[in-house]
Formats: sequence, C-alpha cells, structure tokens
Amino acid sequence: MPETKVLDSVLHHEESGSGVPFVFLHGNPGSSHLWRKVLSAVDLPARLLAPDLIGMGRSGKPEIPYRFGDHARYLDAWFDELGLDEVVLVGHDWGGSLAFDWAARHPDRVRGVAFFETIMKPMSWSELGEAPRARAEAMRGPEGEELVLERNSFLESAFAGGVLNPVPEEEKAAYREPYPTRESRRPILEWARSLPLDGEPADVAERVAGYGKWLASSVSVPKLLLTFDSSPTLLIGPEMAEWCAENVAALEIEHCGASGHHAPEDQPEAIAKAVSAWARRRELV
Repeated sequence: MPETKVLDSVLHHEESGSGVPFVFLHGNPGSSHLWRKVLSAVDLPARLLAPDLIGMGRSGKPEIPYRFGDHARYLDAWFDELGLDEVVLVGHDWGGSLAFDWAARHPDRVRGVAFFETIMKPMSWSELGEAPRARAEAMRGPEGEELVLERNSFLESAFAGGVLNPVPEEEKAAYREPYPTRESRRPILEWARSLPLDGEPADVAERVAGYGKWLASSVSVPKLLLTFDSSPTLLIGPEMAEWCAENVAALEIEHCGASGHHAPEDQPEAIAKAVSAWARRRELV
C-alpha cells in the first residue's frame, strides 16, 4: 500500500493497473477498504487509486480540525505529489463532495466524475425526515461526542444499519482499526457535524454552493450518477435524482439495484460494471 508524504503528514492509498488515473474517494466513516470489491471488479485499462482521507484509514493523523477544507488541502497535495492529471473521479458520501470540490477548482485536470450517495447541494432542516433530523441534532450537540468519540457508535451503526447486509465482523474490524481511541475518532465526528443545513456550517455550505456552480456549467465533463433503492437512509432518492437530472450538466443516471447508503458493500459488482461501461462509452480510457 503506497504512502505519500503530503504537507506535514502522509496519505496511504491502494493502487493497481496503469493508464488513465481513476481516483476513488471514500466518505465517513470509511476508508479505501470501502472500495476493495469495486476495484477488483473494474474492467478498464486504467490506473486505479483509492486514498485514505487524512486522519482516516491508514493515513496520518495530524493535529488539525478535520474540517472540509483540511481534507481538501491534504488531497490537493496528494494529487500534486503523484502528478495526477486527466483524472476520472469516483466519489461516495463526503468523497463525492471532495471530488466535486477538487474538480471545480481544477477543471483542466478532470476528465469525468462518477458519484453516488453524496451531498449535491446545501439543504435545510425542514428537508430532513424525522429520523435524519434527530440524528443530525444529536451529532451537533454534546450527545455527539458521547456517541462518536466515546462509544464509536457512528462507525458501528454505519456498517450494520447503513447497509442492507451487515458487514461481517472480520471486515468491520478493518474499518474499526484506525479508530482505537477517543481522539482518533475526531474526523468521524467532524464529518458527522458537517452536513450543510440552513447555511451552517458556513465553510461547508460555501464549498457545496461553489461546486454546485461547476456541476451545472461543466458541459464538457461527463458525469455519472448511480442510484439505488430499498433503503430509507439513502441521500439520493428519486426526488434528488430528478434534481440532479435538471441541475447537473452532461449527466447520465444508472440504477444499480437495492442498497443501503454504503453501496460499495451491497452492490460492488454493479458499481464497477456501471463505471466501467460509462468510461468506455464516453471514451474516458
């Protein structure tokens, strides 16, 4: 597993193949481990890379706030250190947001973007259902520190309730390993508190609004939205998919079956097949 020096720390990543770089970005509370079954099923003459975000997986854990901008800075340095250009991005959850953000700020270095279950636009509290609203309120208050930092319940529930088929214990151990202590779980809590609702947190809302403009205007960059069903925890259901169709330029939408939010655990082969077919169809490799 390669290790790259970035800023004052290191980023680890998984890598295989050669050719056009395809970068797979995970979200919260995952790591490159999320992509293991997807990467092995991708059928492309391409260089596949899946980094661990700073403070997550096997990457370094510097003493930083772990805000969206922090993750973006370390990712920027990683892209630059590896000299990655003409990149195809594949993003899930906050990895999708970071992919959009990087593409919006480096439009001359991106060939295409595939995404699913990510944050497409700033939202309001009124848009959330009862359960998501209660969860967001808990994360942002003192209870969040107890749930995430003390009990690590965000991670435990993610790969039990955030999937249709609970992740086997031996696989969950790989997700759990980077977070043995209270402070090591700080990135998870910061991400959990970062969903932009009614303009807060302001720094994240600004980033999301910024990449939204790029998504709407980048007509020359092919984009692929993968959708799923059967889970009440999905970020992108039919209504949001319709919004994407109306507001994201050069977009194709492909349905990949039943899944929970952490779709690479439930539908890895379908994701790999859809991304591979789209990349060939749009001549990205």
